[in-house]
Amino acid sequence: MKGFGRLLGSILEDDNMKTINKDKVIYAMSPDNKPVLYADPGTQIMFETEDALHGQIKSPDGGFDGLDWSRVNPATGPVYINDAMPGDVLSVKIESIEVAASGVVACGKGMGALGHKLEGSAIKIMAIEGDEAVFSDKIRLPLNKMIGVIGVAPKEGAIPCGAPDYHGGNMDCKEIREGATVLLPVNVPGALLAMGDLHAIMADGEIGITGLEVSGAVIATIDVIKGKDLPLPMILNEEHIMTLASDEDLDIAVEMAVANMVDYLTKNEGFTTHDAVMLISLACDVRICQVVDPKKTVRVELPRRILSKAK
Repeated sequence: MKGFGRLLGSILEDDNMKTINKDKVIYAMSPDNKPVLYADPGTQIMFETEDALHGQIKSPDGGFDGLDWSRVNPATGPVYINDAMPGDVLSVKIESIEVAASGVVACGKGMGALGHKLEGSAIKIMAIEGDEAVFSDKIRLPLNKMIGVIGVAPKEGAIPCGAPDYHGGNMDCKEIREGATVLLPVNVPGALLAMGDLHAIMADGEIGITGLEVSGAVIATIDVIKGKDLPLPMILNEEHIMTLASDEDLDIAVEMAVANMVDYLTKNEGFTTHDAVMLISLACDVRICQVVDPKKTVRVELPRRILSKAK
């Protein structure tokens, strides 16, 4: 894995690469946020990011005492994309994700899916060595680097960066990784894209309330798609087309994500509603991205090879 420091050095020496330093952050996505960068469609941008706890945990010994919860889930940005107008689709291609040499994982009372059964808190500072993270003397875990928070401004009001919704936000979906393209709605002029909350490792569900939280850097190519009716947000990679949805009720989130896939298949792939539902039941996996945010996030994965055969 390329060294994080060397990566940043090479990027900062590249005159063609637009960069945003990690001190340019927001804690809520809103139309009122002032852009820190203006960029044309097709621009490649490096987002330097803080970890989800804004670097406040330096040791496993302190617990969460004294943690400033108003500074969690910072997102770097926002970026104003020229010519992005309401009704357009913002395309964010994740070119690369680099992470720092260590990260934080934690669980505790009142946090996550089992917080009601925990007493006190526990924190690990995990070293990252090559493409693995050191959980213990006997356990090393392979990295699956991904972006927890990626979103645009909602149509109105402010949504905390720690919450997912129709604008994206804290979806904590492990498929938002290198090579994936995230499609987001443009709700306000310029879209106002921001991202952060990198994880070096995270499993579906994020049940303990954290992944392996790390600072890092994301290189992404930003584009604008016009005249396309899509059920957003969506994720595309080489293997799957994915629809997502978030709701306080996990059952409703599942229903919404499935309905989004039906919407995609009927409007963009020529399926009838009945055929779309049957195809999803036979060929699509429904997966839980996270169950620890104010709204739970679900994704439906459609294998692209199926559509290639249907052409």
